[in-house]
Amino acid sequence: QVQLVESGGGLVQPGGSLRLSCTVSGFTRDVYYIVWFRQAPGREREGVSAISSPDGSTYYVNFAEGRFTISRDNAKNTVYLDMNSLKPEDTAVYYCAADLDSPPQYGSTWLRVLMGEPSRYLEVWGQGTLVTVSS
Repeated sequence: QVQLVESGGGLVQPGGSLRLSCTVSGFTRDVYYIVWFRQAPGREREGVSAISSPDGSTYYVNFAEGRFTISRDNAKNTVYLDMNSLKPEDTAVYYCAADLDSPPQYGSTWLRVLMGEPSRYLEVWGQGTLVTVSS
């Protein structure tokens, strides 16, 4: 069974930076797509960014574009989310999730599908890591 564990959350001041990690364990060979989501207090879960492998294609939602960077180290089975210029509204629990069965041939366009229908296609979720942006 594939398992995901997020880490790296914490308290950061507005304008600061933070790196989140999503480590994938278990049978990872067929895991080609990882997606970051977040859920702020009193709000619905929303997508943040996604990445595919082995080509490393990425996708960002509007609020993340230009501020957040997603990357993947396949050797370490880890996906990173580097967050810069953080704002108070970025405060949320951040989750990573994996699509366990979609083939790599789906390509980068699949990332948008995963963002739109996460409950249908993302089978495994991590426990989340809390990011608090406050002065």
